[in-house]
Amino acid sequence: MFPGAGRGHGSKALPDRRLRCLAWQTGVAVSAILVAWYLASNAAGNLLDLGVASGFDFLLREAGFEIGESTFLSYNAADTYLRALSVGFLNTVRVASLAIVLSTLLGTYVGLARLSNNWLLAKLAAAYVETIRNVPLVVQLFFIYVLITENLPPPGEALNPIAGVFLSNRGIAFPILALGTPVRLDYPHLSGFDFTGGGSLSPEFATLLLGLAFYTAAFIAEIVRAGLLAVERGQLEAGYSSGLPHAQVMRFIVVPQALRAIVPPLTSQYLNCTKNSSLAVAIGYPDLVSIANTTINQTGQAIEGFTIIIVVYLAISLTTSGVMNWYNRRFALRGNRP
Repeated sequence: MFPGAGRGHGSKALPDRRLRCLAWQTGVAVSAILVAWYLASNAAGNLLDLGVASGFDFLLREAGFEIGESTFLSYNAADTYLRALSVGFLNTVRVASLAIVLSTLLGTYVGLARLSNNWLLAKLAAAYVETIRNVPLVVQLFFIYVLITENLPPPGEALNPIAGVFLSNRGIAFPILALGTPVRLDYPHLSGFDFTGGGSLSPEFATLLLGLAFYTAAFIAEIVRAGLLAVERGQLEAGYSSGLPHAQVMRFIVVPQALRAIVPPLTSQYLNCTKNSSLAVAIGYPDLVSIANTTINQTGQAIEGFTIIIVVYLAISLTTSGVMNWYNRRFALRGNRP
């Protein structure tokens, strides 16, 4: 056989293989488009037969219902469904963002505690992880909600564990910074049957925030522990032999390498935390899903309502994934160097 005789045959087969792959992909894409078109047209026909109007025109109609919490956007019953859904979206982003931050901090500390040389601390951390991970989140939410609403005293007898912080069955009241000249702390104070001034968290918001943070932290703790254990023991010994203190060994040697193993699964937990926030409907917190369900019940626009929910959660998840993937490429995979 002459040299290079088979090479021409292989180079000829390669374009043929690419053409076959392209044909298969085109066929699958066309099939998916046809299926989507059939489902959409069938749903539109059924709605027409039932006399149900389709489309998103209902978003501009008056909502006619109140929303218990509206932090970033003012709202009243005379506003449109679009504004009501916007309030639900902002409430979802608010609780999910805070839960991600709290769960990351708590999960990191619990993960480090599991690697501690202190036997009691390590066992307590392990018990926390195994208990929280194996109890459904919705059960934990109901448990926390009952603790807050049924076992805490009324505002007139509120617990005061820290100066300016009050715990009652109306939620948590705490001081906040009041902008002005000079800048000061605005403390809550009892006025009638509730606290005024300062900041406050409703029982529903506090329940959802604590539930999401505790639940997600249990999974993050295992991710942190696995990432630290993935760094070879020789790396630590090399750092210590160079005369570096423990803090610098962790900062410059262990953590940059551990992040490569931690960030990808951590992204999944952030996404799960955001999606789990939809359980707010179980305890009455007005998130996107809760307000969308009310909208669907009033307007009958079920397909449009669930489409809005899907698109919004997809957008939030893709944004979170994009940010975490950027961080992974920019810092974690490059050894945490700028």
